[in-house]
Amino acid sequence: MTIFREKIRQSIADENLQAALDANAERRRKGREAAFASIPDYPERRARAHAIKADVVARLDEYLAQFIANVEKNGILVHRAGDAAEANKIVLDITQYAVRSTGIQVDRYTSTQVDTQHAPRNILIAKSKSMVSEEINLNHALEEHGIRVVETDLGEYIVQLRGERPSHIITPAVHLRRGDVGRLFHEKLGIPYTEDIPTLTNTARRVLRDVFLTADIGVSGVNFGVAETGTLCIVTNEGNGRMVTTLPPVHVALMGIERLVPTLDDLALFLSLLPRSATGQKMSVYASLIHSPRRIADPSTWLEACPDGPQERHLILLDNGRSAIRHSPLAESLYCIRCGACLNACPVFREIGGHAYGSIYPGPIGSVISCALVDPKFAYLAQASSLCGACREACPVDIDLPGLLLRVRAGHLPVISDQCSVISGEGRGLPSVVKLGLKLYRRVAASPRLFRLVLRTLGLFPLPQWIRLPAWTGWGYSKDFPRLTVRPFRARWKNVKQSIKETGKQLEREQVGKETSRQVERKQVDRETGTAVAQFTKELTALGGQAYLVSEQELPARLTEFLQSKGVERVQADESVAKYITGILAVREPDPTIRAGVTGVLVGIADTGSLVLVGGRGRPLTASL
Repeated sequence: MTIFREKIRQSIADENLQAALDANAERRRKGREAAFASIPDYPERRARAHAIKADVVARLDEYLAQFIANVEKNGILVHRAGDAAEANKIVLDITQYAVRSTGIQVDRYTSTQVDTQHAPRNILIAKSKSMVSEEINLNHALEEHGIRVVETDLGEYIVQLRGERPSHIITPAVHLRRGDVGRLFHEKLGIPYTEDIPTLTNTARRVLRDVFLTADIGVSGVNFGVAETGTLCIVTNEGNGRMVTTLPPVHVALMGIERLVPTLDDLALFLSLLPRSATGQKMSVYASLIHSPRRIADPSTWLEACPDGPQERHLILLDNGRSAIRHSPLAESLYCIRCGACLNACPVFREIGGHAYGSIYPGPIGSVISCALVDPKFAYLAQASSLCGACREACPVDIDLPGLLLRVRAGHLPVISDQCSVISGEGRGLPSVVKLGLKLYRRVAASPRLFRLVLRTLGLFPLPQWIRLPAWTGWGYSKDFPRLTVRPFRARWKNVKQSIKETGKQLEREQVGKETSRQVERKQVDRETGTAVAQFTKELTALGGQAYLVSEQELPARLTEFLQSKGVERVQADESVAKYITGILAVREPDPTIRAGVTGVLVGIADTGSLVLVGGRGRPLTASL
C-alpha cells in the first residue's frame, strides 16, 4: 500500500502523464457520446447484454462443453489451462512441436515444405493484442526459452520497445504523447526524430510487415467465443489481428473461459456495444470470425474447404482463478467484456493512469479482479475508488462495480483452490485506526433508531461549518466533513416523496403512444439517407473509405482504370471477381510483393459501413490483406 501511495504521488506530479490522461479522457467521452447517440435503444441492449452474461456465468460448464465440442468439430485443437504456468507450458509445447528438430517447415506462400535443418534460426512469434497473455506473463516465459516475441498492435509494440506493460486494457500507450513515441522510434528504430503521426505509424508498419511475413507462429486473444458454432471472434482496429491469424503456419488463440456468448445473434448484440464503449466507434475496423485451420473439402462431412490460413489452430482456454470468482460474491465481474469504459470514466484512473496500480488490470474492474487473476495482494486496489458510480454508468453490461469494490474491501476474496472458497478479511488495505472507526460506524448504522439518535444529537452541537479531520487519518490532508444537520435527509424525505410520485405518473402519461426506439431510429435513417445504399456510402466515407456506384457492365473498365491509376500491375483476386479484371495480371496464390488485392463482398452493412468478407473455396482471405 505504501508503494501504491508513492506511485500515486509520482503520477499526479507528472505533468506529461496528466496531459496525456486528460486528452484521452476527453477524446473518449466525446467519442462515446456520439457513438451511442446512434442507438436510442441502448438501455434495452445493455439490459439484454447483462442478462446474457449472467446466464453464461451461471451455466458456464454447460456452455463451455458445447463450445469446446463445436470448436473441435471445426478442426481447432483445444487445450485447457488451470493457471498461468500451465498455459505458458502449453504454448511452449506447441512452439517446440511446430518447429521440430527435423527442420521441416511449411512455406506459407508456396504451400511446399522446405528444409531449414541446415539454416537454424530463432523462432519468431507475431502477437496481436491479448490481455490474457499479459495476465500469464507469456512474453517473459517465451523469451526465457530463446523465443523472439513481437507485439504487432501499435500501442503494444510501443510499450514493448520501452520495456513497459500496457497502461490501459484498450489503449496500451495512453500514458505517452507523440513526442515520447518520436524519441523512442529515433532511439530504437533509427529514424530522425519526428512527431508526425503518419510518419511514425508508417515506420512501425514497415517493421511489422516483415514480422508478419516471417513469423513461425501467430498468437492472439479472443474477444468472444460463440458456443453454438465454435466460432472465435477477434476484434481489432489495425488489421494486425487478421495478419497474425492468417499468415503464420500456426495460430494460437488465448481465451478466458468466461468470454462466451450462446449464439451468433448474441454476438451481434455485443459487437454493437464493445466498439462504442471501447473506442467510440459504431463498429471496430475489423471483426474476424474464425472457424477452422486451413483444410480441403471433406465430402463426408459438412466442412467446406478453407484454402488459406494456418495449417494448425490451437485454442487455450484459461481458468486462472475464474472458477473461483464464479463461486464467490465477485461473480458479476466475469460479465466484463474488457471494453475499458470504466477506466476512462473513473476519476481515480484519470488522475493516476494504469501503471500506478501495479497490476496488469487497472481501473475499477482491475481493482476487483486483480486479487483473483493476478495476486491476492492487489486487494488494496479497491481502496482507490470514490465509489461515485461513474464506472457502472459507463459499463455497457451494467456491472455493479461500486458494489463489487465494496465486497473486495470487505474481504470477500476468492481463493484459488479446488474448493473455490472465499477468504474474508475486513477492510483490506486499510490502516488499523480506520478499521476501528468503520466498525464503530457499522454498529451505529446497523440500528435505525440509534443512527437517528446520533445524527440528531451531533447536529445540536455548536460545531463549525466544516469539521477538520486530523492529519494522521490520511484523509485529513485534503478532506473535511460538513457539519451534521439538525434535520437529516430521512426527515425531509417524507415531504418530497409524494411530489416524486406525481412527477413519475406525469412522465408515464407522456410516454404513452410514443414510438419504440427502433422505429424512431429506422425512420431517422430513412429521412437522412433515403436508401440503404446512400447510408452505406455515407458511413464508409466517414471511415475514410471510398465508394463508387457502377453497373456490372461498367465494372471491368472502371476497376481496371482505378488499379492502373494506382500503378498496380498485379493483383491477388478471388474467383468471384477475377473475370472483371482486364489488362492487369490477376493471380490466386498469395505473394508478399503484390501491392493490391481484389475480393468480392458477401454484404455491406448500411448502419456501420462495414464489409462482410467470407473465406472458403475460391475466396482466399490473403487477397484482402
